Amino acid sequence: MTPRKRFAIFDSDTHVIEPRDLWEKFLDPEYRVLGKSALWREEGKFGCYLKINGTVFRDTDNVNIPRHAIWRPGMTWDAIGDLDPQTRHAMNEGAWNPEVRLRDMNAMGVDQAFLYPSWFAEGFPLVKDPDVAYALARAYNDWIADFCKAAPNRLFAAAVLPLQNMEFAVEELRRVAKISCFRGAFIRPMFVEGRYLNHPYYEPLWAELADLAMVAAVHATPGLNNPEWTSHGPFIEKMKDRLTQVQLRGNAGGGPFTGGGSGAFTVNGTPLGHSLSPILGYWLDNYLFVASTLLGYGMMNRYPTMKVVVAHGKATWMEEVLEKFEASTRVIALQHYYPVRTDTEELWKAGRVLLGFDADERGIRKLPERYSAKVVWGSRYPRDDTSGAWDAIEILSQANVEESCVARMLGGNAVQQFGIEPIQFVDNESV
Repeated sequence: MTPRKRFAIFDSDTHVIEPRDLWEKFLDPEYRVLGKSALWREEGKFGCYLKINGTVFRDTDNVNIPRHAIWRPGMTWDAIGDLDPQTRHAMNEGAWNPEVRLRDMNAMGVDQAFLYPSWFAEGFPLVKDPDVAYALARAYNDWIADFCKAAPNRLFAAAVLPLQNMEFAVEELRRVAKISCFRGAFIRPMFVEGRYLNHPYYEPLWAELADLAMVAAVHATPGLNNPEWTSHGPFIEKMKDRLTQVQLRGNAGGGPFTGGGSGAFTVNGTPLGHSLSPILGYWLDNYLFVASTLLGYGMMNRYPTMKVVVAHGKATWMEEVLEKFEASTRVIALQHYYPVRTDTEELWKAGRVLLGFDADERGIRKLPERYSAKVVWGSRYPRDDTSGAWDAIEILSQANVEESCVARMLGGNAVQQFGIEPIQFVDNESV
């Protein structure tokens, strides 16, 4: 029996996988050679890599299981964990084929979705040549706009901006703002050329986003290539091979940590058998952006109408930020450098900033009244940790969260923030 719902679902955190067509069809011909050198993803049979500024960064995960696009409707996390690592598993075509994407959205219970990039999220901010970055940004935006044409009332996207040159970035932002599918600009919280997002260099970006009523779509992206300490993912990924788990084995019974007989032991050291960056990287990067840029830099003070969505990485950490920040602004002379409000809690309530959340977050289930107006739900489709709308509805309902509150968190907040007319699909028919 097909599940039913009585409200529209908006998926605020989904991804596409950029295909070769983006470089070969949508990139200006004069930039195709330079563009492929500046940013290129190769999915090979025996190995995969991301090329940035001519340097190759090879995947360290098992190439047989493409974590970035392995999930399909009906799969569970346990099923993904049980996949045979010796067998090549195909990516979900919904990552680049809009017709398959729409079919999967129907199966997931998702009515509308906001799309983020993948390889452009990881590598594009590091492209050095501003002219090539501008050409690549236009190519991505033209491709994703074409993708969204398959269902203009269901598919929406974050635009990529060439922040390597602010004039180019503002010009491209003004261009995409006239295209209906674009409801926000993708921003990766990281250092670029030694500047973080609280640097005055970015002031024209925030002003233009506010003027155009476009959402600052902030999404952390841990990867293997970032030379800075943010995103934290690269640091964690490099460290995981040093975080050796030592197991002592004796030559007699009693378990792995006991010896017997001659008392001889062997020491087996193996690195952590899983990635730590998806666990810690997103949370740390989002925490830093909110604390340093929205609050510490006073961006919420100066642009009170600017809309922000901080996607991925849980939402319940915000309570810690508010608590610590309000105390710090009262006892530390931070406000002597530039105006910082000390009533952080009230500023946050009034601000137009929403956080992405997972339906299984215990804090949100236990205290929905604290978060119901400040969160948007995201599935992370088609990545390995994807969950569908039916899962979210079930989890929140079992926690006795009121349906009106669930409807807000899973759809109502997002359509209001992105300025979208909500629709609901039942049995593939809009109502």
